Amino acid sequence: MTQRDVLSSETGGVAAAGLPEESNSAAARSNPPDVYAMLGVSQIINAAGTITTLGGSLMPANVVAAWDAASRHFVNLIELQDRVGERIAKLLGVEAALVTTGAAGGIVAGTAASITWKNRSLVSQLPLPATMGVEVIRQKSHSECYDHQVTACGVKLVDVESQDDLERSISSRTAMMFSYNVQESESTIDRSAWIDTARHHGIPTLVDAAADIPPLSTISDLTNAGYDLMIFSGGKGIRGPQDTGLLLGRQELIEAAKRNTAPYTGNIGRGMKVSKEDMVALWAAVERFVSLDHAAQEREWNRRISVIETAITDIPTVHVERITPPLANRVPHALIHWNESRIRMTPSELQAQLAAGKPSIVTARVHGTGNQGFLVSVFMLQPPQEESVGERIRDIMQRALVSA
Repeated sequence: MTQRDVLSSETGGVAAAGLPEESNSAAARSNPPDVYAMLGVSQIINAAGTITTLGGSLMPANVVAAWDAASRHFVNLIELQDRVGERIAKLLGVEAALVTTGAAGGIVAGTAASITWKNRSLVSQLPLPATMGVEVIRQKSHSECYDHQVTACGVKLVDVESQDDLERSISSRTAMMFSYNVQESESTIDRSAWIDTARHHGIPTLVDAAADIPPLSTISDLTNAGYDLMIFSGGKGIRGPQDTGLLLGRQELIEAAKRNTAPYTGNIGRGMKVSKEDMVALWAAVERFVSLDHAAQEREWNRRISVIETAITDIPTVHVERITPPLANRVPHALIHWNESRIRMTPSELQAQLAAGKPSIVTARVHGTGNQGFLVSVFMLQPPQEESVGERIRDIMQRALVSA
């Protein structure tokens, strides 16, 4: 029996499981107990988006079914890792793919691959001692908290701000050039010059684009730009398990990354073990994602915004702007504006009141949306929650409204 045969017999297929896409029906969920109530943990309405602290996204029914089917059998994890990687790579039009423990795990695996791909004996030495002097170059404007996943491999980060800086910084100690896609607009060295320089010197490039799907075209855009390795979250827009990620790129570097992760290694990657269930579920999530009607999905997001807009725009001075961030979280958002002399409330006060209600409605500001107005993400709302969001905002605003 093939892997597809197993999934087809137990779940009705991976991408076409025969269940409603967003179903919470008995057939899809088998009426599970309210585990959060049993634990005393309150459920929330997620109007913030694919935020890690809220659980990322919700897995569709067919992805849950694939995860469940994978949990029922033993397999050779190395073989499964290879087969899943091959299927995902073909679906996404890339040379090779590896399921990782989130985008953060992908950064570690990609960095480790760049250090060891030419010298496999270094695998057992990671993290490298500082005395070895191995370096990774990044632009100073690309500094993020996730830099720790790079330095965890025992390398030194070298900041550059110009093309001359970059050329001077490259040496025999340079293992990789690293960047964040979301920081591209802040770059002082443009993408083409960055990649051309790396290629000229034979240095692998790794770009983190964790929250930059959708759109699906981000993968081909970064591939065509010439990056050697790309990282995406599996548990955000793709809607696989939250603790999964995708490392995509050159075959030889992906093979090197595997040697630095479980089940191959007992060193730096051992604690970043990907289960058989997560591998299969992410494959199912990718299959689902590439087959979606993305235009219809866009229309649905805008419909949800319209529901919220209809609920509040008759309140004096309120208007709703629709914005789509340029890179990360690239889906339509509602940006609500009002005159605070008429509605005596700041955006932070509205946020606090929404969060304090029952059920709690959580919102957040995401990269690329500025600091004006009040941002609502409809991305992860489960219809008809958009009605609850609109009604709650209306109630809070009306209480804060003063006469003209």
